[in-house]
Amino acid sequence: MPEKSVDVVIVGAGFSGLYQLYKLREMGLTTRVFEAGSGVGGTWYWNRYPGARCDVESLNYSYSFSPELEQEWTWTEKYSPQPEILSYAEHVADRFDLKKDITFDTRVESAVYDDDTHRWTVTTDSGEVVSTQFFVMATGCLSVSKAPEIPGAEKFGGAIYHTGHWPHGGVDFTGQRIAVIGTGSSGIQSIPIMAAQASEATIFQRTPNFSMPAGNRKLTDDEVRARKENYREYREAAKWSGFGVPVPEATKSALEVSEEERNGVYQTGWDQGNLVAILTSYIDTLAVKEANETAAEFVRAKIRDKVADPELAEALSPRSFPFGTKRPCLDTGYYETFNSEHVRLVDIHKTPLVEITAKGVRTSEKEYEVDAIVFATGFDAMTGALTRVDIRGKGGVSLKEKWGEGPRSYLGISVAGFPNMFTITGPSSPSVLTNMMVAIEQHVDWVSDCIGWLRENEVTELAATDEAEDEWVRHVEEVGNTTLYPTADSWYMGSNVPGKPRVFMAYIGGMGVYREKCDDVAAKGYDGFALTPEPTRA
Repeated sequence: MPEKSVDVVIVGAGFSGLYQLYKLREMGLTTRVFEAGSGVGGTWYWNRYPGARCDVESLNYSYSFSPELEQEWTWTEKYSPQPEILSYAEHVADRFDLKKDITFDTRVESAVYDDDTHRWTVTTDSGEVVSTQFFVMATGCLSVSKAPEIPGAEKFGGAIYHTGHWPHGGVDFTGQRIAVIGTGSSGIQSIPIMAAQASEATIFQRTPNFSMPAGNRKLTDDEVRARKENYREYREAAKWSGFGVPVPEATKSALEVSEEERNGVYQTGWDQGNLVAILTSYIDTLAVKEANETAAEFVRAKIRDKVADPELAEALSPRSFPFGTKRPCLDTGYYETFNSEHVRLVDIHKTPLVEITAKGVRTSEKEYEVDAIVFATGFDAMTGALTRVDIRGKGGVSLKEKWGEGPRSYLGISVAGFPNMFTITGPSSPSVLTNMMVAIEQHVDWVSDCIGWLRENEVTELAATDEAEDEWVRHVEEVGNTTLYPTADSWYMGSNVPGKPRVFMAYIGGMGVYREKCDDVAAKGYDGFALTPEPTRA
């Protein structure tokens, strides 16, 4: 197949890919987007499991680049369900006529940089070959699902599902005996719904998770109208906040107030279904173990109130990691589900999974016969989608090789040795520790401005220097080590994937602080990057 040439290739048509396409097309650049799915939406295209919804309030989880879009789209629930978020992505794609530049059902298999021409050669699974000056990986942080480390799936006589690849037509478990393996966010959201259908539900839990009630409900007309009236002011505050969601800045330690005052503050956040409010109530919640324990025990007390059996309540209560250092969840009736007689919890920390059999799931203690198995085992987060593509930079070095001991990048946007390549919400950026829509827009705006600047200044190659990358990696690690995050075995650390290097993969310095750093780099003529001018034409 003959090679085609464009200015930019984008991989992924989720929220970052869609906005990146919009920006580049507005700049007059020829752009191709390749998307493995049959439609737009990324995470929200694939994750259709029962109860899937965002844990950022819907009025915050949307684009800010178009005031007209803000006003014409109306969210219906406090926390949007997956179908509504997917409808929003489809609306955006149609409104801005983006689909004409997207090739669906196509996976990018490789991208190779040519040191001489300063261009990338991108090859897809359909055999199409495209030459491009700029290569943008907009593949998302949670887009490569992870299977459990348990053999024998091929033996099972019933149906097996993964929450990250749910059948588009849905699944009805009415009257079935089901096994659910995993109690992270997707498990916590889906278990109450699946268990309500099933005749018997066996939940296999390795590590209990912190969760709080979402308090989801229909939005009132007054709420929607009020936000639309002050969207501009709200968006600006979100851009410079720590987590991409404006909240009052904490001024006190959790240890300097009375238990009564502290629990009153936590109760307010609990009643609001607001994760960020509890995490940011005090200046030391995420930094000092004793302070964190006050929030952790508050949530554990809530679990004891909700679960009738004290032993079961304790089994569901996290004690092996600080509150917030694994992604806390929002739920609708999760803990209450375990009060039902047909629901049982299996602690696989005590009785490990051994294998999947023809009839069900066997632990070190016994075999559980079931009709269907659901893997709610999460993702190869942050790096999985990037290393899945065979990306080769200068000298033919692969990204997977470079990241053999953990991801390294400059600002989470660029990787030394991989010129003219950008990673949207990549490792070492705030990404998953902030409102993803705020993080996406900041990255896309920065990348678009950068490409515009390079073309105006006739620069053919932008390459992060090793020194700048090393300095940023050190900074991300130093800031991370001032918190409790590295003390937990979480997907933030890569600990959920066997053999994956244990590295804190996100930047916890705050969205506002990070934005200032990126703006400063650009203002200084892209400080930390080596710039190669276009060759002089004779």
